[in-house]
Amino acid sequence: MPLTKKELIYEGKAKKVFSTTDPGLLITEFKNSLTAFNAKKRGSFEGKGHINLRITTLLFDLLAKNKIQTHFVENLGDELMVVRKLQMIPLEVVVRNRAAGSFSTRFGLSEGKLFDEPFTEFYYKDDALNDPLLTEEHILTLKIATRSEIEKLKQTSLEINRLLKNFFREIDINLVDFKLEFGKNAAGEIILGDEISPDSCRLWDVNTGEKLDKDRFRRDLGRVEESYNMVLDRMLKRGEKR
Repeated sequence: MPLTKKELIYEGKAKKVFSTTDPGLLITEFKNSLTAFNAKKRGSFEGKGHINLRITTLLFDLLAKNKIQTHFVENLGDELMVVRKLQMIPLEVVVRNRAAGSFSTRFGLSEGKLFDEPFTEFYYKDDALNDPLLTEEHILTLKIATRSEIEKLKQTSLEINRLLKNFFREIDINLVDFKLEFGKNAAGEIILGDEISPDSCRLWDVNTGEKLDKDRFRRDLGRVEESYNMVLDRMLKRGEKR
């Protein structure tokens, strides 16, 4: 019996999530919308959902080949992806390789400064609170995760960073920073969920420093659609050469 969508169970800024005829699987629909500053700024472009779907599934395939567990099951085409059902952990894990965005603002650092070592930050996933920065002590006090779970999130995120940084470098892109979200499967294992795309990463051209991610929308730089397509095209050409 083919898998089919049933009820809409969640709609976020960039995706819709539907239940399916299989209770252990969900269908995620990538939207064409663009948002920034906690959805205070809104926009869209035709085909964005399809681009982000293809980028995400290509990267999840890469991670799976390197023994990183993700919720990805199947790309259904258009904007639809089948994923395993997870109990999401209400944390955003940000990995930073260079100073940019809010980190540069907080500490007065010029964007692009390369850190000696990549590191992780945690943010509480709550739009009403503007996703505040959390210390590990905050996470423990709020009982969001245990100490061993925090360590698992950190180590998995840094390994993902190592793999993605090398991948993007091969296509002349610097992975500046990015956001990850995780959940637990039925066995209680921590699994990577959500997406990895120009919506959730800062991606800069190695040679020109040109931004190829959602900062083009945030900062009114223009050529948003062209930049997202450029990332996907470089990824596809890399795959053709292999």
